[in-house]
Amino acid sequence: MQNIPLALAKPGVVLARSVVNPNNPDGAPVCGKGVPLTESLIERLARMGVQSVTVEGHPVVVEGERTLEEMLIKLDERFKRVAGDPLMMRIKEIYKKRLIRSMEG
Repeated sequence: MQNIPLALAKPGVVLARSVVNPNNPDGAPVCGKGVPLTESLIERLARMGVQSVTVEGHPVVVEGERTLEEMLIKLDERFKRVAGDPLMMRIKEIYKKRLIRSMEG
């Protein structure tokens, strides 16, 4: 799952979270989770003032954003000092699986 600027959204990308009208955030969603974006839907969201959307997978490379490989290296570095602790290693594996799932799925 990735939160991207609407300007970088492409047709065919699937929403991972519902989109609400920024002028009425407590109102009903404009489009729901699982809806594939179309050119007309992207234009409609832009006219409403939507700035970003959360989409499935990781379809856009945003400048300054870390790659999955970089994030996994950082994760290894963070858990290096507790490598002998089975509980901490279990926590690391859970976090690693979530990272991979969010970046790839």
